[in-house]
Amino acid sequence: MKKTISYILSPIFYLFYGSLLVIFHGLQWLGFNLGKYKGHKIAVDLMNCTLTYLLYMLGTRIKFISNYPIPKNVPLIVVSNHQSMHDICPLACFLKDYHPKFVSKIELGKGIPGVSYNLTHGGSVLIDRKDPRQSLTAIKEFGKYIETNNYAAVIFPEGTRSKTGEPRRFSENGLKMLTKFAPSAYVVPVTINNCWKINKYGMFPLEIGVNVTIEFHEAIEAKSMKFEDLFEKVENTIKNSVI
Repeated sequence: MKKTISYILSPIFYLFYGSLLVIFHGLQWLGFNLGKYKGHKIAVDLMNCTLTYLLYMLGTRIKFISNYPIPKNVPLIVVSNHQSMHDICPLACFLKDYHPKFVSKIELGKGIPGVSYNLTHGGSVLIDRKDPRQSLTAIKEFGKYIETNNYAAVIFPEGTRSKTGEPRRFSENGLKMLTKFAPSAYVVPVTINNCWKINKYGMFPLEIGVNVTIEFHEAIEAKSMKFEDLFEKVENTIKNSVI
């Protein structure tokens, strides 16, 4: 019965999801051209929060756990495990007051309504994983941008989504570059649980009734310890909280 319901709800969800991406693509264009950064951000925040609430159509419940204060008026480096395309909008919605920008693969920079426009116009960085030099140079400039504006950089050190929830190996290069060129940043480890279950059957049908948790751990001042110790602490903090 549950899977039958998922076959019914999934097409409806995708219809709304695709339509909203197209609508918000237009709103982003309008906001950017009329209000530059501020106008664009209003549209992006609305898009991310709307797509987050759209998950409730599938019976998804999202619980944010934040037992520690997130520093304000300083650059942030948010480091998270990655389980599904559906964990990005909730993260961005929760962090909207911190101006979240994402480290994303270059392929996402074109062809996806709403998403591609945001990544190319909203301050995020697109990296070519086949070109290490381009990737490191881009992240270097991104770190400087985050440092200058006190924005939040969001990075998934696994590099790709975990389809089973089991964390993949964390790569240190991206985080190392960000901490080097955003030296006053605080690193915020984040653990996402159960979001992979939404896509447990792949892209279709989508699982219904999933309880997702997104836990924000205590922020760590990047310069308070050697990078090797920082990386180990962040990785262990995230992985030890994965269910």
